[in-house]
Amino acid sequence: MPKEIKTKEQFEKLIESATEVRVVHNGDNAKVKLRTKSALYTFKTTSEEADSLVKGTKAPVVEIG
Repeated sequence: MPKEIKTKEQFEKLIESATEVRVVHNGDNAKVKLRTKSALYTFKTTSEEADSLVKGTKAPVVEIG
């Protein structure tokens, strides 16, 4: 079962340990999914903020939608 991240600070800490990042665009909104060794995390945000958050990550990024 995925765990939802509520704050940007939590997201920035977890993205460092992600093995894969998926970005699902839905109009102006986006859902970012972080796969780590232990769990799957989701974060809901705007499309622009999602693009800027995943820009510098080392993990492979998969764009959906």
